[in-house]
Amino acid sequence: MNKIKTRESLSKEWAKKGFSCDLWVDPPGQRWEDYVHDVDEVVYVVEDKLEFEISGKKQILEPGGKAFIPASASHSVRNIGGTTARWYYGYQKGAR
Repeated sequence: MNKIKTRESLSKEWAKKGFSCDLWVDPPGQRWEDYVHDVDEVVYVVEDKLEFEISGKKQILEPGGKAFIPASASHSVRNIGGTTARWYYGYQKGAR
């Protein structure tokens, strides 16, 4: 089992790559459908199980799982676990 990264360590890691780092919390069953951003986004799951659908491709992420969402890619996030999900997300800084 992977050791879950702390917000501090993840924030430092992402900052070196030019990304912000914030926590998002979703209740069981929460769905965010068909979002598009004009910058790249990274995500890292710390609690529960999430389904990410990025440009039509689905992937299940559990704690320690990460994904990259390219700018302009349609994406959805679904809390498919039975508890509150917590995940970090970061947007590329200084784009555009």
